[in-house]
Amino acid sequence: MNHAPHLYIAWQQLVEKSKTMRQLATEGLWEELIASEMEYVRAVHQVAELTQQNPPASAIQDQLKPLLRAVLDNEAEVKRRLQLRMDELARLVGQSSVQKSVLTVYGKQGGHVLAPQSSNDSNH
Repeated sequence: MNHAPHLYIAWQQLVEKSKTMRQLATEGLWEELIASEMEYVRAVHQVAELTQQNPPASAIQDQLKPLLRAVLDNEAEVKRRLQLRMDELARLVGQSSVQKSVLTVYGKQGGHVLAPQSSNDSNH
């Protein structure tokens, strides 16, 4: 039995799922991206199973190469956007830590505003 059409369809579905993930990452829809990841992993698993059950002939491999390239390109873009998001979150956490430190130091001062006194103030 020839599994080539099934394999090609599975690859097309994988490409579509990778496009969806790329679009979600582009739009910054992080929760939706995470939710779609399981479907993507299942699609990868299906392609791997079909390929293992019946390795494609070289003619089919040539047809699959553009699909593989599309998946790899989409994955690279998702990874790039995830890294940008992680960098953004790290900056926000850093800012929050600085703000917390400032508030802690200010709180230890008992709410008193410390201002430098001029030398004239000590003479009066």
